[in-house]
Amino acid sequence: MNWLESLLWDPSSVAHIVCLYAFVISVGVLLGKIKIFGVSLGVTFVLFAGILMGHFGFTGETHILHFIREFGLILFVFCIGLQVGPSFFSSFKKGGMRLNALAVGIVLLNITVALSIYFLDGSIDLPMMVGILYGAVTNTPGLGAANEALNQLHYTGDPIALGYACAYPLGVVGIIGSIIAIRYICRVNLKKDEEELSSQEADNKHQPHIMSLEVRNESISGKTLIQVKEFLGRAFVCSRIRHEGHVSIPDHKTIFHTGDQIFIVCSEEDAEAVKAFIGKEIQMDWEKQDTPMVSRRILVTKSEINGKKLGDMHFRSMYGVNITRINRSGMDLFADPNLVLQVGDRVMVVGQQDAVERVARVLGNQLKRLDTPNIVTIFVGIFLGILLGSLPIAFPGMPTPVKLGLAGGPLVVAILIGRFGHKMHLVTYTTMSANLMLREIGIVLFLASVGIEAGEHFVQTVVEGNGLLYVGYGFLITVIPLLVIGVIARFYCKVNYFTLMGLIAGSNTDPPALAYSNQTAGNDAPAVGYSTVYPLTMFLRILAGQMILLTMM
Repeated sequence: MNWLESLLWDPSSVAHIVCLYAFVISVGVLLGKIKIFGVSLGVTFVLFAGILMGHFGFTGETHILHFIREFGLILFVFCIGLQVGPSFFSSFKKGGMRLNALAVGIVLLNITVALSIYFLDGSIDLPMMVGILYGAVTNTPGLGAANEALNQLHYTGDPIALGYACAYPLGVVGIIGSIIAIRYICRVNLKKDEEELSSQEADNKHQPHIMSLEVRNESISGKTLIQVKEFLGRAFVCSRIRHEGHVSIPDHKTIFHTGDQIFIVCSEEDAEAVKAFIGKEIQMDWEKQDTPMVSRRILVTKSEINGKKLGDMHFRSMYGVNITRINRSGMDLFADPNLVLQVGDRVMVVGQQDAVERVARVLGNQLKRLDTPNIVTIFVGIFLGILLGSLPIAFPGMPTPVKLGLAGGPLVVAILIGRFGHKMHLVTYTTMSANLMLREIGIVLFLASVGIEAGEHFVQTVVEGNGLLYVGYGFLITVIPLLVIGVIARFYCKVNYFTLMGLIAGSNTDPPALAYSNQTAGNDAPAVGYSTVYPLTMFLRILAGQMILLTMM
């Protein structure tokens, strides 16, 4: 039975470590699916499963646990960066600036409350308070970044995962409870907010608008399409024209005549101006005309197309087709000539069947290509991220230089690659399922490692130590900022309650709170608010703990 003893207890055995991780992760994931009052802790239960196994003496060699922990963290934050990169900078535009400012307020208040408790109490170590902070805001990547910062400082005290584990469960409850409390504090009328949201969506003027027009303006009769565009001063795409019963695809030299019927795609805000200038809107079945025109969405899958401007492809002059709109990540975009194409875009092409087929061959249109992960981009990015994270950055007044570390470096590089990678001919597209798979593998490896390492001292900390105190402090760190900023957002900034729900969930990067918000709202507003503030909040959460530890220890 020596083999069984080695499998169960030998910390240097590869088989023992693999079995330990497999058991901890599978049990943790299964327990994480259990819902209490409609709320589940998700993969965070892996941490508690690891703590339980660590408490009973199941562990591995320290350097192996550290390697798995850090590699899992790198994989997780890099995939997050790739996901949020394309929207990171655009999230600051228009209404997103206000929501992000409120989210930053929540992050700063979280830190303020935590540091106030630290200075007022005086009995809690700063690293443990940082662990409580991250448990209170349910942010696991931040915990990993803080852990990595402590490694730089050669910290040998209690694992900060103890504070995290104590504060996390009530953190989830506190976030959802704050959402409910704000509803009653601010006396929210859900029906009224839903009506306001519907009217706002109706006023959205940035979606592509499609219409058929009959040319009635005699002043443009005899003028070319390019001249009409110059006179009007508004961007639009004319994808088909019917003149004297014959349908063709117009180019810049096509001449308009009174009575011609044309198919127009423009932005919503320009629709009325285009209609007023050209002529009245009509009903037209373009599929039943004499020339067999087809409209088809073509998938961009060739890497050489990645990063090219739509206007540089000369689809009209070279292939006799028109591009009317682009669908990216589920959102329709107007086909502006300056729009940069990316792998994964779906391009709406209008033209004759054989011409559309030629364009399909140029763009790729092979779904199987997108199923193949771009491993080169991932590992080039991780390599550059670790290099960036290892660079010492000196700040005036700080005794030691600051490093972004193994969490911050890959995160920053992933965001930049996700947004600008096409300029370096890096294909950053991965299917959502592939991204989620890598993220989940990374986070469960990290949580299992942290739990196994922290398990030895956890019960002693909770029963004999300050575990219950950590729970209470964590609840204050969770609730106070959310109530303060929530009331400000509602009364002063007039944020719609459904959007505010997503803002609160996103500022804590908390999927259970988002799931509750989506279920309560029954519309997309919470998801929009969540996705607007998530990129910046995740970035700040990951860097905040490192900065606190590196500047105050």
